[in-house]
Amino acid sequence: MTAEPIAGKNAPGSTDASHHSHEPQQSRKSQQSHREITDERGRVYRVGESDRDILGRPRWTMVVLPWVAMIAISVFEYAYGAAEDTLSAAHHWTSSNTFWVLSVWIFFQAGVSFPAGKLREKGVLTSRKAMLVGSVLSLLGFVSLSHAPNVAAAMVGFGLLGGVGSGLIYSTCVNMVGKWYPERRGGKTGFVNGGFAYGAVPFIFLFSYGFDTSNYRTVLDLVGFYVLAVTLVAGMFFKDPPKNWWPADVDPLRPSSDPRTAVALAKNPPSVRQFTPGEALRTGVVPLMWVCILCCAGVSIFGISFQVPFAKEMGFGPLIAASSMGVMSVINGTGRGVVGWLSDRLGRQRTLTYVCVALAMAQFGVLWAGEMHNQPLFLAFAFLSGFAGGAFYPLFASLVPDYFGENNNASNYGMVYSAKLVSGLFGGGMGAMVVDSWGYVGAYTMAGAVSLLAAGLSLLLRQPGVPRARAIAA
Repeated sequence: MTAEPIAGKNAPGSTDASHHSHEPQQSRKSQQSHREITDERGRVYRVGESDRDILGRPRWTMVVLPWVAMIAISVFEYAYGAAEDTLSAAHHWTSSNTFWVLSVWIFFQAGVSFPAGKLREKGVLTSRKAMLVGSVLSLLGFVSLSHAPNVAAAMVGFGLLGGVGSGLIYSTCVNMVGKWYPERRGGKTGFVNGGFAYGAVPFIFLFSYGFDTSNYRTVLDLVGFYVLAVTLVAGMFFKDPPKNWWPADVDPLRPSSDPRTAVALAKNPPSVRQFTPGEALRTGVVPLMWVCILCCAGVSIFGISFQVPFAKEMGFGPLIAASSMGVMSVINGTGRGVVGWLSDRLGRQRTLTYVCVALAMAQFGVLWAGEMHNQPLFLAFAFLSGFAGGAFYPLFASLVPDYFGENNNASNYGMVYSAKLVSGLFGGGMGAMVVDSWGYVGAYTMAGAVSLLAAGLSLLLRQPGVPRARAIAA
């Protein structure tokens, strides 16, 4: 392994104009103090700069601020099922039409991740600009949903504009955390990702009890301004670290003295190098991840969309129906943080397999408890469904930089996350068709089988280049 001191702004690998033309210039101290070191695999680490040198504040702020923004946009997806009845009645839509609006939103929310990532990495779109644009489009999404004259207008306004806006915010927040915590990203990414679920809990109860055809426009408009205000303020403080940045207090070439960091790096070693999107795609791992997240996200979206309607059809009262979704959202969010923390200790690939199996068990369990009309059991499996239905997101968000590096993570994760744009069609719109044709028994049985398929696929995931790197080290 080698260590190569490099200083000065024109030195190889140092801060260049093309990378930082879109961010405030670093301090003179930061520019002169960093150096680059290379490990035996050829991976470059930029060390010597602390988080305060770059940000002017501790890096934990780049966990809290994205978390707050994720809480704000969670109302888009996780509270929509609770609003479905009122939206259908107010706009005179069928249930299938209402859920197709959500499917269009999911399509654009996931689809914008890759192109936005490319723009960010090229310096065209900074993290702050992404948050600003996302905030305004999110507001337009809710205003469109409240005043839409027909389904097509709702699909364009809420689905397209709201989907792009919330997708910009989501991808920016998730990728931000992995860049600032390359040595122990699992728990931090899970914590931020969790806000996207439990932040919707107050709105689930609002849409279940205080949302009707007499006030739906006012409520949706106010929700839109709430999302705008929170995400806009949080986004004003966003900033990415330099390429190849590594925390100044963690030696990337030697075991860490911090046992938590040492275990996390041992179970989830850094990528062998920084992969471009094309290189990552050619490894064959990205397509495998894509199919796996397609299966998991489709099942998760199905549960989010149909758990409340299924509970009502089984004869459970509105309190149990809303509580089941509230429980699902809370556990969905907190489970992301817990699983992210566990993945730092158990390894992310193994943890992902456990999550997929739990997701399958939850689908069969919700169906079983519903048909038995057993409320406590129904809530218990809703708990498990919420836990597993969100936990895979931070695992993939951490696996991608683990496997392919942080420099192109916005694009690489965008490729993997784009699977959700297809899964939204299966989980939402096509899920409604399956329920209409086969009933809830057929739909939940299919969801459980798809989850088991995802578990099998997760066993095939391997970090590209690791066997070769270990051979060199040996």
